[in-house]
Amino acid sequence: MKPISFLGPKGTYTHEAASTISDNLISYCTIPAVLDSVTNGECDKGVVPIENSIEGAVSQTLDLFVHKHDLKICDEIILPINHNLVVNKEVKLDEIKDVYSHSQALGQCQGFINENNFQPHFAISTANAVKSIIGNNSSAAIGNKKAAELYDMEILISNIQDVSNNETRFVVVSNEDHEPTGNDKTSIAFSLYEDNPGALYKILEIFYKAHVNLTKIESRPSKEGLGDYIFFLDFYGHRKEEKIHEILSQVEKTTATLKILGSYPIFSY
Repeated sequence: MKPISFLGPKGTYTHEAASTISDNLISYCTIPAVLDSVTNGECDKGVVPIENSIEGAVSQTLDLFVHKHDLKICDEIILPINHNLVVNKEVKLDEIKDVYSHSQALGQCQGFINENNFQPHFAISTANAVKSIIGNNSSAAIGNKKAAELYDMEILISNIQDVSNNETRFVVVSNEDHEPTGNDKTSIAFSLYEDNPGALYKILEIFYKAHVNLTKIESRPSKEGLGDYIFFLDFYGHRKEEKIHEILSQVEKTTATLKILGSYPIFSY
């Protein structure tokens, strides 16, 4: 069986998310590389981040779905993001002067960093941050449990993030989406006709009249001109259900472009 690709390196939160669905994993250094690995057949599936409860959408993932790839979302994984202060073994808190991590992790732990008067330093990933401090007892890294285990390091303090309900949503992509399970979600992307007042309202009204709940609405520049946007919607239901099929038919008639990104089971904690 072919491996599942994920945004690496090993020890990242995406690695942790991917580990919940398979042990046969291979890391790629960028989101485009992960998606390419599925498109060209190197991997059966890929796992990439799509949004964080604090930082918002991962714009690169959204843009690639629209502008480059015809892959489908076949599953989602929602991972609680618990940041930890990772150190070399037997290092004490008062020995630490510098802390390394990915920019998002540093931002999400700013209160803890300030409270302890640490000097923050950027790393390309939380896993690389942990790797970079090996043997340096005056430095710590912010990372997850998997990275600490991978590099034989120690978690000095757990859950140091400023906001306790920090979660990241990852999507699993494949060449086909998931068959209906009865508890599903569908993701779409669409653009509107120019100079059409109330166009977005007309789209949302279709869902309102059908009593279908939206779980997400997001917009991104279309890259075709200032003020021109692509809209992303997630909503309950599977594209193969008769009700959802009819909704999508109406949306297609009302939009300039419509792309179905996939239907997949709603993540259960």
